[in-house]
Amino acid sequence: MKFAFIAKHRPVWPVAWMCAALGVSRSGFHAWYTRQPSQRTRDDEAILSKAHASFVASDRTYGARRVWRDVLTEGVACELHRIERLIRENALRARARRRGLPKDEGERAAASPNLLDRRHSTLGYLSPVKFENRAQLA
Repeated sequence: MKFAFIAKHRPVWPVAWMCAALGVSRSGFHAWYTRQPSQRTRDDEAILSKAHASFVASDRTYGARRVWRDVLTEGVACELHRIERLIRENALRARARRRGLPKDEGERAAASPNLLDRRHSTLGYLSPVKFENRAQLA
């Protein structure tokens, strides 16, 4: 991470200053800077391109498991955890697929009549003392 920062800000500040400020050696930075990407990094880039294509083709709704299945069907051997890591590192967040609105099938039926005709009262929730006081007031 420090080496990447130094490489990014190389045109702005001298490498020696940044290495001293970040506590890394100049030789270590230059060794990292000239080194070829590792085999795993190259494989990750290839897998990520296929995973990103699958993710975009799904209208950004597929999560790691579905993307992993798509990558496997394309003939790339990898594990689910690798796909999860690549998706997390590249901030590919799946969004919920929008549900369709309910269909309007004409007029609504009339409300059913209240056959029981219950009269609910809040007086049943009072303590006996309060009930008596309420009854005297009414």
